[in-house]
Amino acid sequence: MKVLVIGKGGREHALCWKLKQSRKATAVFCAPGNAGTAVDAQNVPIDASDIRGLVQFARRENIGLTVVGPEEPLVRGIVDVFQREGLTVFGPKQEAAELEGSKVFAKELMRQAGIPTAEYRVFQSSPDAENYVLSRELALVVRSRGRSTIRHTLHCKTAGETLEAIDRIMDPREMLAPGVQVELEERGRRRVFNTREEARDFVLGRPLPLVIKADGLAAGKGVHVCDNARQALDAIDQIMFRRVFGKAGDRVIIEERLDGRETSVLAITDGRTIIPLETCQDHKRAFDHDEGPNTGGMGAFSPTDSISPEVMEQVEREILVPAIHSLKRTRRPFRGVLYAGLMLTNQGPRVLEFNVRFGDPETQTLLVRLKSDLLELLYAAATERLADFEIEWDPRPAVTVVMAAAGYPGAHERGQAIHNIELADRIPGVKVFHAGTTLRGDSSRPRESRVVSDGGRVLNVSAVGDTLPDAQSRAYQAARAISFEGGWYRHDIGGKPPRSESAR
Repeated sequence: MKVLVIGKGGREHALCWKLKQSRKATAVFCAPGNAGTAVDAQNVPIDASDIRGLVQFARRENIGLTVVGPEEPLVRGIVDVFQREGLTVFGPKQEAAELEGSKVFAKELMRQAGIPTAEYRVFQSSPDAENYVLSRELALVVRSRGRSTIRHTLHCKTAGETLEAIDRIMDPREMLAPGVQVELEERGRRRVFNTREEARDFVLGRPLPLVIKADGLAAGKGVHVCDNARQALDAIDQIMFRRVFGKAGDRVIIEERLDGRETSVLAITDGRTIIPLETCQDHKRAFDHDEGPNTGGMGAFSPTDSISPEVMEQVEREILVPAIHSLKRTRRPFRGVLYAGLMLTNQGPRVLEFNVRFGDPETQTLLVRLKSDLLELLYAAATERLADFEIEWDPRPAVTVVMAAAGYPGAHERGQAIHNIELADRIPGVKVFHAGTTLRGDSSRPRESRVVSDGGRVLNVSAVGDTLPDAQSRAYQAARAISFEGGWYRHDIGGKPPRSESAR
């Protein structure tokens, strides 16, 4: 059969590469694709958001299976449209895809299904969300020093009360003479501040571990992991007031931040049978030693010892099965990839988020280890015939290193010429997947055109090896061979599994 992959990132390049290896694939198309899929498949100049154009292409080319990569077309209902046209498609329908499209919906489903997750509150206005942050318990004693009308000790139980007390003391109308100061006492330790701003800054900087999430899709950037009230208030301001994510910020979720080790479990399901994929671990922070802002993922490795067979059984029993059954009971049957982002806490695994598609860069890391026919697997899931399918894996570990553009995860450069990809690809065990790339030149002759950067995460350098250090060594050897202006990557992917206190 002919196969169509929708999307243009590293995940889609890996899917095309693996699907092309199937003995049943007569042709693999990618819409719109990138410079890598132009070599490993046939690019089609149709954007992933053009659902009508994609349907017309699939009917015209007699596509036997369509695989949807990104989350946005799934949330917009592309599977529903394809199925109405009698086309076989891998992915969940719109109502089931809301599991990723709305974090509020996902949280409510987890609560109803008894799936372990962090405590949370939902807010529809920025003042309400800000008041909640400032109402968190914070025991401080506030006193005035110097000549002021406020001479009594103020025992404050929240950050909000403390800020109000500081504002009262530093109000010029309350000062009987210049030089009034604020004294803050916390657990017997006293600090004196000369200005209102210094005192408020101290209060807002007290430890307050929270996670602020935009409700809707935000291209993987709608989650803020906060250490204190200042960061939480800034996140609320960005999401709900400045509207940096548009309508995705109509509502926010404020969660208790979990402590533990972050990991991911991906499973293929046809709505009745669930087949978990091999374990993997990704690195979300931008810089070495898990420092810097969260990103869409700076690398991954597989397998990970974070998930033992016993923990995997617990994840299946307490998370995957209840999620699929709960969706089925609410008449939202789920078929496709269920991705559970987890925090492994001392109390057991807790769900940080659900995604409804292949992860990125986890997909690249997993597919270089997959020995089974991917086309047969995805077709079986799309046609509810997964019960008798068994997946075979290469026992060797794999590592994927993401090469990013200058400025990522913020504003980044595009159009930088990329050199030596072919040289890196020739290293044994290495496959370079294109993510944010495009061709400059004759797109009909991709091997003769120049590859340039066209996104934040530019390349995904994947490698398998006899051991994890061997796979890591091969991946970094390949990454060092490749060059483009401003390109950078983390240097510790595949090292010790990252310990995190973050949500995605």
